[in-house]
Amino acid sequence: MKTRSLLLSGLAAAALATIPASFPAAAQVQVNAPAFGPGTFPAMPARTTRTGKHINRIIDMWLKGQPVYYTQIEAAGYEDGKRLAATKADYITYEMEHGALDFHELREFMRGLKEAGPTRTGHATPAVIVTLPIQGTADAVRANAWMIQQALAAGVHGILLCNAESPEAAKIMIEASRYPFAPVAQGLNQGFRGNGSQSYASKIWGVTPNEYLKLAEPWPLNPDGELIFGVKIENPRADANVESTVRVPGIAFAEWGPGDHGFYLVGAPAGAGGRGDLQPNMVAVRKRVLDATKAAGVKFLNACNEQNVIDQLKDGVMICTGGDTPAADKGRAFTKRADQA
Repeated sequence: MKTRSLLLSGLAAAALATIPASFPAAAQVQVNAPAFGPGTFPAMPARTTRTGKHINRIIDMWLKGQPVYYTQIEAAGYEDGKRLAATKADYITYEMEHGALDFHELREFMRGLKEAGPTRTGHATPAVIVTLPIQGTADAVRANAWMIQQALAAGVHGILLCNAESPEAAKIMIEASRYPFAPVAQGLNQGFRGNGSQSYASKIWGVTPNEYLKLAEPWPLNPDGELIFGVKIENPRADANVESTVRVPGIAFAEWGPGDHGFYLVGAPAGAGGRGDLQPNMVAVRKRVLDATKAAGVKFLNACNEQNVIDQLKDGVMICTGGDTPAADKGRAFTKRADQA
């Protein structure tokens, strides 16, 4: 046995000795260095190269300076998609953080939206943003990047990372969403989304697979992109890093998560729906997240109702809840929206 071990060790050493010194070890690959030499990858466009409506209605509204309003659903399938294709909301949050993690149902929901479309504004489907049950630490996002990629492969238009605790976690989410050949972006490693993920998603978007490969990029990082990524800042660890997290290239919006924040800062709710949002420490947290988004030039999300929607908009909120409610109608009227974009 000892002789056999020595023989194997010798063979291994001989094999290693035959590898050319110039052979590129994985550890030598440089961040953002195109794998096939300089000039292979396109430069990031300085402005959009496209005309007409975006696939993602959220972008159309933001480019006009208009806030957007969303509705939310979970555990939804094909029939729910057909029904919600007529929503007045600017986008739909598909909730899988606490709702069922079922990518087949998500695909069926997207198929229902597509087959009942186009929307009243001429888009193939309403935009859909997905929440996932990933704790927003770097290790957890790296280990669960497959969830991000499965959601995008269903044809959705973005991801909201819950409990986003660090810029590293947000960065990995963006890298997981980008193809390796995407334009090089300062501050990001090469993307690692895989071939085949464009097949179903391109059908939902109503484009060819090759067109999807170009358009499935984070906006506004890539002005031609159609994907929107956000971070939910909802615990004290996330608060400590919020100013850096919202500046990660590819992040388009953030929210402050009053429900989870209340658990950490106030304690168990005192009554139905009671979270203590007006407690001084909660008010301070909301202000910190809002100020961070304004400084970084990204959008802020906050719950809105018919009583406070105008005040929220005056405060700088660019994403409101209640897309199919009178609150949204009141907000649209306040900002004089022409709602046919």
